[in-house]
Amino acid sequence: MLSLVTMEILLRSKCCQRPRVPGPVRVLHKDYRTVTPQNFSNYESMKKDFKLEIPEYFNFAKDVLDQWANMEKAGKRPSNSAFWWINGKGEEVRWSFEELGSLSKKFANILTEACALQRGDRVIVILPRIPEWWLANVACLRTGAVFIPGTTQLTQNDILYRLQSSKAKCIVTHDAVAPAVDAVASQCENLRSKLIVSQNPREGWGDLKEMMKRATDNHTCVETRHDETMAIYFTSGTSGSPKMTAHTHSSYGLGLSVNGRFWLDLTPLDVMWNTSDTGWAKSAWSSVFSPWIQGACVFAHHLPQFEPTSILQTLSKFPITVFCSVPTVYRMLVQNDVTSFKFKSLKHCVSAGEPISPEVTEQWRSRTGLEIYEGYGQTETVLICGHFKGMKIKPGSMGKPSPAFDVKILDANGNVLPPGQEGDIGFQVVPKRPLGLFTHYVDNPTKTASTLRGNNYITGDRGYMDEDGYFWFVGRSDDVILSSGYRIGPFEVESALAEHPAVAESAAVSSPDPIRGEVVKAFIVLNPNYKSHGQEQLKKEIQEHVKKTTAPYKYPRKVEFVQELPKTISGKIKRNELRKKEWESI
Repeated sequence: MLSLVTMEILLRSKCCQRPRVPGPVRVLHKDYRTVTPQNFSNYESMKKDFKLEIPEYFNFAKDVLDQWANMEKAGKRPSNSAFWWINGKGEEVRWSFEELGSLSKKFANILTEACALQRGDRVIVILPRIPEWWLANVACLRTGAVFIPGTTQLTQNDILYRLQSSKAKCIVTHDAVAPAVDAVASQCENLRSKLIVSQNPREGWGDLKEMMKRATDNHTCVETRHDETMAIYFTSGTSGSPKMTAHTHSSYGLGLSVNGRFWLDLTPLDVMWNTSDTGWAKSAWSSVFSPWIQGACVFAHHLPQFEPTSILQTLSKFPITVFCSVPTVYRMLVQNDVTSFKFKSLKHCVSAGEPISPEVTEQWRSRTGLEIYEGYGQTETVLICGHFKGMKIKPGSMGKPSPAFDVKILDANGNVLPPGQEGDIGFQVVPKRPLGLFTHYVDNPTKTASTLRGNNYITGDRGYMDEDGYFWFVGRSDDVILSSGYRIGPFEVESALAEHPAVAESAAVSSPDPIRGEVVKAFIVLNPNYKSHGQEQLKKEIQEHVKKTTAPYKYPRKVEFVQELPKTISGKIKRNELRKKEWESI
């Protein structure tokens, strides 16, 4: 008997394979044609009619991926790959859903047999954009292991903290990270097994490529309850060390259908490319769950180094229909001669991770004929607000609430504020908790409780709603810095700075940047015996120190030496004053 989820997928796949009707050609770009939404009629009906039933048991691998594989075998799905990977050096990997299923079952057997993992055990995966990262995602789903991703830019200290705090029993990584893991493994009592993706064997590690050759794909997916923990995502660490955000099999596995069906507007005919780092929840959003729940093809480019020309060439060469990236990437792209590239297949562009400026959206539109549909959400949620096909785009706005949440602007007491008045962005979670919301911060009940205000979840961001129901982002109440799509907590930057002998105290805040939107700026009070040192050389030394102490993307690109830092009566640094000074200067 088919589950509700399976029946919904079957129904949707038949409906969404209708022919696409092109609209009028825009004069801005001869290859561009407007398209109407593929999965809904308009925003109002989307919000009104959206309903998602939650089955008692749900597993994304079994109830979604394997069902697409069955439809492939029955000839009921277009001959579009499930996964398509390139590395820019001529290498290419393409899998059908059936092949994805077979390979992920082999990986799952490795986890349960060679690694002796049981349901609920935690697995840290630190891999770049290589096919094994996607297999690790699905293998953990099949075994009931809890998937914990990490960016490859993590340092030895970052890895130690994550291994110890998560109590992970297994880690999967590659050559570049393995030495750092070995250096701290003796301090991680729960770590039992290590798998490496490498061309060369490493002592003490399981060679994943060789193990995959010997493994069988005879595997039975565990039956997971919808509310079991599926994955843990580390936050950026704002006022302390990074927190562990727990998501269930349904909160992302089902909840992200909102993203895939409405914001991305995907069908089994689409090829979706999301450029996010594999260490962040955005990859779960747009590189795993959202496209695959819609039966679309996930496209991936290894891209070890970001090169705007490579992005443009890839969009031109491959039949990518939907493109997702952070505003920083779009800013860099429009600085190139975009009009010399022809994006014959591209029809939908989205952006998230930080606010995108109206100037960038206008430049992209004028050079490609394509709008950028901005979305807003968090590690803790699925899409909160967004621009959707068919609705008016207001550049600079976050758009309107997604079907998943009843978004409001709230005052300090949880009262709803009228249009035009700034407050905290939140949504109602009592008496019925929305599906696409995390369950808790692991081992941190105090922080979990702090996200609630009365019957509402508080995002920690501030904004306002205009008269038309569009939401506008104002700022963050927790001082997180958004740079090039990375969320950077000042605490981690300041902790790294404190380890340098020249630094007496410091404060890290956001500072405007024409390319990255904003960057980390460090205000530093020097120790007396360093005040006579050459300041430019000292700045470089401190920057290099931070790069080596924590993940390189966190280092302060701007440094200013000051005599003292503004503080409250209780001695707390007033970062808001420093930040305000930076942004008022533009």
